[in-house]
Amino acid sequence: MNTLFRIFTTVLALVIISSCSQRETEESIRDQISAHKKDLDILQQKITELEKKLAVLNEADDQSAGVLIEVMELTYQPFKHFIRVSGTAEAVSEAFISPEVTGQLRDVYVKEGDFVEKGQLLARLNTEVTESSIAEVQSALDLATTIFEKQQRLWEKGIGSEVEYLNARNNKESFEQRLITLKAQLDMGIIRSPVSGIVDKIYHKKGELAMPGFQLMQIVDLEEIYINADVAERYLAQVKEGEIVILEFPVYPGLIMEAPIHRKGNVINPNNRTFTVQLKLKNPDRMLKPNILSVVHINDFSADSALVVPSGLIKQDITGYYVYIVREHNGKSIVSKTYVEPGKSYQGETMVTHGLKAGQQVVVKGYNQVADGTEVNIQSPDAS
Repeated sequence: MNTLFRIFTTVLALVIISSCSQRETEESIRDQISAHKKDLDILQQKITELEKKLAVLNEADDQSAGVLIEVMELTYQPFKHFIRVSGTAEAVSEAFISPEVTGQLRDVYVKEGDFVEKGQLLARLNTEVTESSIAEVQSALDLATTIFEKQQRLWEKGIGSEVEYLNARNNKESFEQRLITLKAQLDMGIIRSPVSGIVDKIYHKKGELAMPGFQLMQIVDLEEIYINADVAERYLAQVKEGEIVILEFPVYPGLIMEAPIHRKGNVINPNNRTFTVQLKLKNPDRMLKPNILSVVHINDFSADSALVVPSGLIKQDITGYYVYIVREHNGKSIVSKTYVEPGKSYQGETMVTHGLKAGQQVVVKGYNQVADGTEVNIQSPDAS
């Protein structure tokens, strides 16, 4: 029994050792494969460079003057970077009209698309009951006024009692106050525009019931427009009120406007980590409509003096980013592959922070036909 147990234990140990040995072998193989793949990438890059050099040399045999290229000389220049965010338009002055009291629409004096002035009559509710009450109270007031005036004259002559005089005065003042209340109710049935603008929408027709809190019509003033945009929280320090931003509108290709930042939001939206930026601008010919989409370009970085190259000239290999510059060697112009550190990019141009200096010539045409060390012939842009 002990012998069988020892045999079983030995076999189990051998299986475990074999398994561990196999696992270590698989891991080492994977490491070797990964290393060889990296070596293969490097070799492939070198092969590509050599093939390019060979192609250039073969072409150079037929063109003794070298590969034709065009260059640009680097100079320091201003550079600005802008962030792009979407914005929507909102009317600066807009009114959603609803009556102060419930009533049937007796008349609607405007139609959709009409321009109205502030205070202009828009609609009138059915106020026949109120008008009838005003007539009755006015008649009663006239009588009360006549009685009061007679009682006052008698009182001044010392005829009659003070109670009769006071009752006459109180009756007159009571009717006056009631008349004021009824006229105020009558005014509530007359709907006037609180702003100047265009009647954009009328929601009720003549004869329908209008009620407080339910929209009767909408009036918008398109002379001035707000543009509201949500900007990512990380730009909070760069965005400042009063700075000029650039606006584009997809529905109006070619239309570019500038406006200062009118207001910067003071609360971060916790749902998308943004804050609101609001612009206020004049609306020429009322072209811009509420809720129209826009693209807002906000300047978040500026440099007065920077080296800038077209973004397409910057290439990348396993070592890093590079451009081709031209230098003189033994009386010939040759291409030199120069590694650079690109900075911010905007509208097809990139600021280079390290690797280049002013006065160097960067290859802008023909860079796909050259490699490091290629002899070239610089062609004037006018010649092409």
